[in-house]
Amino acid sequence: MYSLNQRFDNSGIPEEEFMTSGHVACSGCGASLSMRLALKGLGMPTVLVMPACCWTIIPGPWPFTAMNVPLFQTAFETTGATISGVKAAYRKRGMDDICVVGWAGDGGTYDIGIQALSGAAERNEDVIYVCYDNEAYMNTGVQRSGGTPYGAWTTTTPGSRAKVEPKKDLDEIMIAHRIPYVATATAAYPQDLIAKFRKARSIRGMRFIRLLAACPAGWRTPDNLSVEIMRKAVQCRLFPLFEVEGGFRFRQTVDPDEVIPVRDYLRMQGRFKQMTEEDMEFYQKEVDARYERFHARFEDRAYARGPEPSSPAD
Repeated sequence: MYSLNQRFDNSGIPEEEFMTSGHVACSGCGASLSMRLALKGLGMPTVLVMPACCWTIIPGPWPFTAMNVPLFQTAFETTGATISGVKAAYRKRGMDDICVVGWAGDGGTYDIGIQALSGAAERNEDVIYVCYDNEAYMNTGVQRSGGTPYGAWTTTTPGSRAKVEPKKDLDEIMIAHRIPYVATATAAYPQDLIAKFRKARSIRGMRFIRLLAACPAGWRTPDNLSVEIMRKAVQCRLFPLFEVEGGFRFRQTVDPDEVIPVRDYLRMQGRFKQMTEEDMEFYQKEVDARYERFHARFEDRAYARGPEPSSPAD
């Protein structure tokens, strides 16, 4: 388990880079930092599949690319189906060692692509699906998605209270599929993120990883605070870092040394500026309740805080 005291420690982070300079991500983009770290964990050979999202723009205009791995772009709703087909094609050619990764935003995962994702999970396809969750349709103008949290401003949730519905609990949806591996990660804890991608690569079957990815433009934050904001999401237990194997073996991978109030996270972001103290108290209760449900699972299993488990046999 990682401690907050390790957050500035760069040990264990591979030096090899699979992204080059010249990409067109916004300054402070949590999604681009997440990709850089994820590829360090995945290594080669890896193939990426992306639907319509910020990441179809970030690598740069064809025929140029900032990526040192093959990248296939697909339709918004078909990531789960496409990675299934790409993996099957490689297997048919005797290239089963190639790791096929779907990399989609919350719009293409929580909403438009959830049917294909669920289908791939139900079939236990031998692929990795990554949702970089910046909590809105950022590439097309900050519109509300199923991943947008309660109280957040978007261009389609205007008004004094902004979004009034809670964020869809995608983690629970994927855990309920009983797939081999489900995890959360954030670039604010790079060693944890890299370790989870390494582990995901070593496991056969469907793997799902959700990444919290700060978006300065959509979250209305200074671009130099993205890592701090993502770290605070973990510290206030809004975004607990964990992994689940087989739908029932839970393990918390980062335990905050000091828990901070949720308002410390919310107040850093302009998208929550309309929230009242009453709103924040409600938010705090919701975060505490969800964390307690997860923590009960961790405490109920001796495995939860034990040694790192071995990967399932092929």
